[in-house]
Amino acid sequence: MVGKKVAREMLLSSVCEDDGDEGHEEEMIGGIRSRPPSRPRNIYSRGSVDTQAVIRASGCSRREPRSEEEDGVDGNDEKEEEVEVEEEGGRSSEAVDGQEGANAGFTADEDYDTDLELEDGIARYDPTGVTRYREMCKMFNVVPVSYFLRNIHSPELTMMHHGLGPQGSKALAVPLVTNTSILKLNLQDNGMEGEGGAAIADMLKENLYITGIDLSENRLGEVGIKALASMLLENTSLISLNLSGNHLDERAAKHLATALTKNQHLQHLDLSHNRLGEAAGEILGPAIAENTGLKSLSLAWNSIRGNGAIALAKGLVANIFLQTVDLSYNGLAKEGATTLGEGLKDNNTLEELNLSINRIPPEGAVRLAGGLKANNNLRILSMARNPVRPAGCLALLKAVEENPSSSMEYLDFSDISVDQEFEELLNSIKDTLPNFRVKHGGTLRKPFQKP
Repeated sequence: MVGKKVAREMLLSSVCEDDGDEGHEEEMIGGIRSRPPSRPRNIYSRGSVDTQAVIRASGCSRREPRSEEEDGVDGNDEKEEEVEVEEEGGRSSEAVDGQEGANAGFTADEDYDTDLELEDGIARYDPTGVTRYREMCKMFNVVPVSYFLRNIHSPELTMMHHGLGPQGSKALAVPLVTNTSILKLNLQDNGMEGEGGAAIADMLKENLYITGIDLSENRLGEVGIKALASMLLENTSLISLNLSGNHLDERAAKHLATALTKNQHLQHLDLSHNRLGEAAGEILGPAIAENTGLKSLSLAWNSIRGNGAIALAKGLVANIFLQTVDLSYNGLAKEGATTLGEGLKDNNTLEELNLSINRIPPEGAVRLAGGLKANNNLRILSMARNPVRPAGCLALLKAVEENPSSSMEYLDFSDISVDQEFEELLNSIKDTLPNFRVKHGGTLRKPFQKP
């Protein structure tokens, strides 16, 4: 018991201490001694205290409880409180800290301890995490989210647009450390920023049950991504991660590249709608080539072009595990399409490829078609809104016809016009591939000619 009280005091002193606020008076919040709530210490910051030590001391660790010898209490520094047991009329009573206890029949030598005891009116045994969450909300001066309290046992928890902010994210992260019910967590658009993202990242280092998390549109920036990349080096249970719309640039790409090279458990990664740019393509390309875990990857809307597009294309086709890739709304152009075409000749795992709106000209489509002639695995190819013209569409369709082992099921040429020769070839292919579908922007008719 003494050990746990000391650990609790160590946690509170670590969390609430602020070197720059000397002289401020302390106050009691729910039985917890802390600084004024306006400037709480970030308990997840690596620069303040050891996060793992804080988690263990707060009772949030996923590890087994430590023995009394490991509790950090030195018998030479602090004596155990005496427990006097006295029997009257066949009944026994126990006095602890000068107060009469309700438990009876235990001797001082047993030093019996239980998590079911009450301290300061708050139950220390909190399997749901509700009490701990309320305490953290008081500490960080935020209003508890009632939706979270009602759905804390749901296997899928969706908390989009709840306005958590950095402080609310920190409060939420603490009970999630020991939560074993939630498997998928959606925290899209909560304004958590870098601090909140770092708190969630530290939580994921301990939680072994969450397999999918959506952190999109949270302005995580480089600070948040650096913490998440560090988490990916340790976490072995996370399968799906959505980081879309987080203002990520090439600096964030450097942290992600390290994580992608070493993490082989993450299977689905969404980096769309960021600001990665050309330099990020050159950084991520080699890392993707070495990754052996990813099955789907989205890099849509990232302005990846030039040398970055070429490096990224090389990495994608060199990866022998990726099945779905979305590169729409970038700038692969002729060079990127040519690189992909060469790589598709040897790639036997990619099944879906989205190259919509990538400024690919007819020459790029022809080079891409060269890869389709030898590829036996690609099922879906999206080329919507590229300036490939009817000639580029026809070249890709001919590649499917000339490949007897082709697995192609769907070609998307949305908003691209085709000619009558394309329509005639498509009709002949459907005789042998009845399930083959093509979407296009209409057929150009030949101008009327006088006899």
